[in-house]
Amino acid sequence: MLTYDFSDFPILETERLILRRLRDSDVKEVFELRSDPETMKYIPRPLAKNHEDALNHIAIINKAIDKNEGINWAVTMKGDDTLIGIMGFYRTKFEHYRSEIGYMIHPTHNGKGFVSEALRRLVAYGFSDMGLHSIEAVIDPDNIGSERVLQKNGFVKEAHFRESEFYEGKFLDAVYYSILNTSDSVK
Repeated sequence: MLTYDFSDFPILETERLILRRLRDSDVKEVFELRSDPETMKYIPRPLAKNHEDALNHIAIINKAIDKNEGINWAVTMKGDDTLIGIMGFYRTKFEHYRSEIGYMIHPTHNGKGFVSEALRRLVAYGFSDMGLHSIEAVIDPDNIGSERVLQKNGFVKEAHFRESEFYEGKFLDAVYYSILNTSDSVK
């Protein structure tokens, strides 16, 4: 079965980005992301109401890292340590060598290729360093931007579950995309 040890937190780099551990000092930017109705439009989670909610979100992410249950990074641009997004692996199915990837980026950075750039790096990390066999992404069917990013980066649509989640009095659809590690051997 798959196991992790994130005690030596991996700082990742791409052509334009640095992916580092989230810190309490990221509270302002995390609050901006998690309190923005447009950014959270396709994420069925409550909006952050204050900095305490943002700090709690950072704590949840870091607790999962400390317990080796999942890992998320603060996405920053090289030369500027300000958080512009959050990306990482949630809900790992250790016995199946599969994890869900999730991402969000500040709206001022949409359309610049940052999500694709970071996604490619995380997929490579997930396969080569974490030993994953498959990575899934679960999106709202109306999130065309996210769907395009996934397709552009080799993810394939697996399923469209109708009204499979209940949030704020409504049933929501969920679309699953995945990518397989075709270079791994049988575990």
